[in-house]
Amino acid sequence: MSQTVLAPRSASAGWFSRFAARVARAVGSPWAFVLAVLSIVVWVGLGPAFHWSNAWQLVVNSLTNIVTYLVVFLIQNSQTRDSDAINLKLNELIAVNRRASNELINVEDLSDEELESMFSRYDQIKEEWDRRNQ
Repeated sequence: MSQTVLAPRSASAGWFSRFAARVARAVGSPWAFVLAVLSIVVWVGLGPAFHWSNAWQLVVNSLTNIVTYLVVFLIQNSQTRDSDAINLKLNELIAVNRRASNELINVEDLSDEELESMFSRYDQIKEEWDRRNQ
């Protein structure tokens, strides 16, 4: 039988977690991506006006970095969406299982301190299980 090992979570400020979640959703939206693409189109359109100068090419290099940066946000959006879907599925499984602890429904909305407390409790449960099965 396989054993699940819970990794310890590092405590971070609750305000930052909320801020990061909001920014990830906003920047990962289709509208943010469209805005980024439009800005690149405008930049290319301005090339002839600036005679394709070295300074203009420097902007190309900068934009290449920006595009790479934007892809990171697209990946974040995908991961956030997948995570939300998995959490909903897990919430459903918890809700329909009479023996499951309903306090785990929407556990992802808890503060970092509350999560750490729950991890500690489940670490104790795992340690007890290990002692009984040695």
